[in-house]
Amino acid sequence: MDEALLRSLTPTVIGILLRRGADFAAAEDAVQDALVEAVRVWTDDPPRDPKGWLITAAWRKFLDAARADTSRQRREVLVEAEPVPGPGEAADDTLQLYFLCAHPSLTPASAVALTLRAVGGLTTRQIAQAYLVPEATMAQRISRAKRTVSGVRFNQPGDVTTVLRVLYLVFNEGYSGDVDLVGEAIRLTRQLAAKTHHEEVAGLLALMLLHHARRPARIGPDGGLVPLAEQDRSLWNTRLIAEGVEVLQAALTRDRLGEFQAQAAIAALHADARAAEETDWVQIVEWYDELVRLTDSPVARLNRAVAVGEADGPQGGLAALAELDPALPRYAAVAAYLHERDGDPVTAARLYSQAARSVSSLPERDHLTRQAARLNAQLRSTGQDCVRRPAPD
Repeated sequence: MDEALLRSLTPTVIGILLRRGADFAAAEDAVQDALVEAVRVWTDDPPRDPKGWLITAAWRKFLDAARADTSRQRREVLVEAEPVPGPGEAADDTLQLYFLCAHPSLTPASAVALTLRAVGGLTTRQIAQAYLVPEATMAQRISRAKRTVSGVRFNQPGDVTTVLRVLYLVFNEGYSGDVDLVGEAIRLTRQLAAKTHHEEVAGLLALMLLHHARRPARIGPDGGLVPLAEQDRSLWNTRLIAEGVEVLQAALTRDRLGEFQAQAAIAALHADARAAEETDWVQIVEWYDELVRLTDSPVARLNRAVAVGEADGPQGGLAALAELDPALPRYAAVAAYLHERDGDPVTAARLYSQAARSVSSLPERDHLTRQAARLNAQLRSTGQDCVRRPAPD
């Protein structure tokens, strides 16, 4: 059973049913039912035309549901017009399906779930496991999303930027359950890049490849998070790095810079350094300046403060950090790192502990807790107080 083939055919078959007159919810349900039947039947008797088989099976599933719903006369008309089964249709509506699943009327969580189901071909159970929620909860989320977009014209123009943000959300979820969401996000972004020459699609694909290339070095033998500067770079996937750089360079030649291209350029500079001390931090600061100009994102400004701290010294980084809101996620962690580099382990230990209490990621919390414990142990061994007392008036 070629599960990857089945999943790659899913959006095409849904698109064909939509063009035949099915609404989105009915089309998606019919295709999922056809996929279940394919898993059961293909193992012993694989078809010569997998796409044609799925189209025929899904259309029959849709017609069965339509016949059972006698109160909906519009569908009864479609029953009379059942097409003769034949070779798979040539139309590929995958790009429009991306736009539909990332419709602005959906919440980010619903758009992600619907994209994974309709474009990615994942089952509700797989998506629920990946997001660590009950299957019934995910089923309700997907059902609501399908109802929301069912009234949207399938040929209505979509927004590539919204699609990219949905795919980036999938990528950042990482791995859980039996579905590797990082790999799934890369697969879907490759698919999108093959259907559009949008430079930001290429930028996002490059960014994903460059980040994913470092994945083997991110977790140590003890299961702990390994910071970028401490990673064993011999474990990085050089093939993915080369591909990411090539995709990025092709996008940059179009001279239409966007935020994902800027982020990919930063990732490429990290990947280019054979050792942490060889990192070109000056160039990285320049790219963060571009990213801030494009997005004015507080997160980009926070990461820029780290880069400034590396390029100009910790005092420069702390000065850049002082311009930002301390309530930002990861603010305390960045402040702790810069204070430690500035020779203030007391403040750094306190901030590492504060940062550990505020993060939801267990590996990140463990890492920050270990950093605080390391500094506190050093302070005890030298007889220093672990908490800095205020100076007398």
